[in-house]
Amino acid sequence: MSENKIAYQIREAIYDVYNKPGPGLFESVSENALSYELRKRGLDVKFQVPINIVYDGIDMRAGFKMDLIVEDKVIIELKSVETLALVHYKQLLTYLKLTNLKLGILVNFNTSDISKSIFRKVNGL
Repeated sequence: MSENKIAYQIREAIYDVYNKPGPGLFESVSENALSYELRKRGLDVKFQVPINIVYDGIDMRAGFKMDLIVEDKVIIELKSVETLALVHYKQLLTYLKLTNLKLGILVNFNTSDISKSIFRKVNGL
């Protein structure tokens, strides 16, 4: 399945999670609910996926954790904040570069309009 087809299903699932309980869920609750909705659609979902950092050929044993990765192709970074900051976009772009994946989706569930709080980020396209 292509990244775009996966992204379409992710967007549908985001709307389901947002519309059922409403805005303002904690990030951890949104993560679990979105994971559930994506699995209901038959998608493979991993959550809190670690990324180790290798610097100058040395494993730093420190890294990041991606919120969700779908079908080993699309990263989803979830937030529940008043306003997304530039660092949130940069974080997703860094994850894309470190994993060599092409598509990431940043979503903020603490919003009055979810359609304006879903952002696609691409790596190398």
